[in-house]
Amino acid sequence: MDKSQQKSESLTQVIASSGSFQIELVEHAGSNDNETLIKVSESLAKEYGPAARLTENTIQKYFNRKGTLPFIARDQGEIVGYMIGVPLEMLSREPWARLDTNFNKNNTIYTYAFVVEKNSKGTGCAKILKRVFLNQTKKQENILYVTGHVRKGIAARFKGDIDIVDRIDNWQGTGKVFEYYRSCLLYTSDAADEGLV
Repeated sequence: MDKSQQKSESLTQVIASSGSFQIELVEHAGSNDNETLIKVSESLAKEYGPAARLTENTIQKYFNRKGTLPFIARDQGEIVGYMIGVPLEMLSREPWARLDTNFNKNNTIYTYAFVVEKNSKGTGCAKILKRVFLNQTKKQENILYVTGHVRKGIAARFKGDIDIVDRIDNWQGTGKVFEYYRSCLLYTSDAADEGLV
């Protein structure tokens, strides 16, 4: 296989599977999956604006950058969702990230994205994806916390030791109130019956 073929094809590792459904850790996102990943991200763009939509550049940045934890969910071979964790320090251009008390401690993964296609909601796909994400994050050396931004009230439904660190009245210009939460992985349930973003 030549280098152009290698770059065009995704390289993943199956972490969990059941029947035709599986969760894969993405070691390299190839261009062959760009169109589908961008399509899946459309549901975020509808709710949170065009900045939430994946692009070829953001796929390279968040799926293929060393240190990130990108996962995809496939059903019958088709990508139906994804979840991406990035080290907090990777977001150094964001003022809220620099203000986090754990910034530069290399102990926090930020949930950059968590999306499941509309047709796959209610099937358990999101719960399994989040469970795998949390379990794999716990295995990362020195990582003690997971953080993220969710709509107001969502974090209250999470299980485990959850702190609301900040509240943003107009998140990314959406007009929606979001909360920045921090979850201690030591106290996060493996069942991961958390609410959905």
